[in-house]
Amino acid sequence: MHELSIAEAIVAVAGRQADGRRVTKVHVKVGHLRQVVPSALSFSFGLVAEGTPVEAADLDLEEVPATGWCRRCEAESRLENFPLLCKTCGGSKLEILTGEELMVEYLEMEEETADA
Repeated sequence: MHELSIAEAIVAVAGRQADGRRVTKVHVKVGHLRQVVPSALSFSFGLVAEGTPVEAADLDLEEVPATGWCRRCEAESRLENFPLLCKTCGGSKLEILTGEELMVEYLEMEEETADA
């Protein structure tokens, strides 16, 4: 279950950026090609966040569709299933444009630190 290691990385990033403030929301972009199971990531996130400034924060996942540019016919296609093929010509020589993202896009935090 690679979602656990992804959750650990998300909590680590959010915790560093929080700088002592409580995080209320973490927005993450997840590319379709990352094959992340949203329910498994949400569950793992809740476990890993316990005892951190990220505890009880909402995890907002935004799926980014996979798209590719065909080197053969130069068409851009949405890539939904494997094998990844151009929707126009059926070619497999694709440059992936989107769908590999895995990033914390933004955080929402309380204004004051917990100690203030």
